[in-house]
Amino acid sequence: MSSIPKRSLRTGVELSTLGFGGAPLGELFDPVSETEAQETLQAAWDAGIRYYDTAPFYGYGKSEHRLGHFLRQQERKDFILSSKVGRVLTATRDLDSFDKGGWIGGLPFDYRFDYSYDGIMRSWEDSLQRLGLSSIDVLLIHDLDSFFHDSEQRFSAHLNQLITSGWRALDELRSQGLIKAVGTGLNRMGALPRLIDAVDLDLSIVAMPYTLLDQEVLEEEFPLCEEHGVRIVIGAVFASGILVSGPTEGARYAYNTASPEILDKTRRIQEVCQRHDVPLPAAAMQFPLGHPLVSAIIPGA
Repeated sequence: MSSIPKRSLRTGVELSTLGFGGAPLGELFDPVSETEAQETLQAAWDAGIRYYDTAPFYGYGKSEHRLGHFLRQQERKDFILSSKVGRVLTATRDLDSFDKGGWIGGLPFDYRFDYSYDGIMRSWEDSLQRLGLSSIDVLLIHDLDSFFHDSEQRFSAHLNQLITSGWRALDELRSQGLIKAVGTGLNRMGALPRLIDAVDLDLSIVAMPYTLLDQEVLEEEFPLCEEHGVRIVIGAVFASGILVSGPTEGARYAYNTASPEILDKTRRIQEVCQRHDVPLPAAAMQFPLGHPLVSAIIPGA
């Protein structure tokens, strides 16, 4: 087993700099068999990865079930686990009309956004049961951004619900030692300054805006995080696929088909990598870790 360096959050939680992003376990783009899921997790463990991230949204509970099955076979003290709150899952009542959204597979559960005290407590407790574990180290406020809440009215209503109700649940769980850190899991960065101003975060997982292709967060969000002691974990280091596949036809960027502009930008980055004999995916993984605020990367989506 190789040794992967660790970096600490301000609460003392140590994350292996290379973590495991659990979205594919929920069958985001492609079907994944149970055997493939468990073999992939075993390979990650054998490689020294000790930080695992998942969410109720990933396959509507399937990622948590699969990850929990594997992690229950390990010593609890040997890994760090993060999951997310902000959605409550309920069994679908009509399988014929069930909409999987962007998931290829997954389980037959609907969800509703709920950033209230009761919603966050239920989400946490439901995640523990799906995982089959007695604790989650890090809870992340999930998708409270314009990617899923595409009007200012909707976003502000959910943010207000978090501030006036849901944050109390997260603060209680952290102060009682039931979780070790609180953060956010975001796809777009416009929400992060408002969240940092409103609540006491330890970290933020950002799932797109800091990759070889995107660095806008260096202007506002990262300096603000540094000022408030908020560490960064980078998800989607491959920009949802194109930084693995390269600028091929049908390559995915930001969960959609890449535009001609993104294909051209990727092509130019790939040419630089080739001149230095560095694989494009390797450069994509190493790049975020060069920033002192970044504690870990969690390739997955």
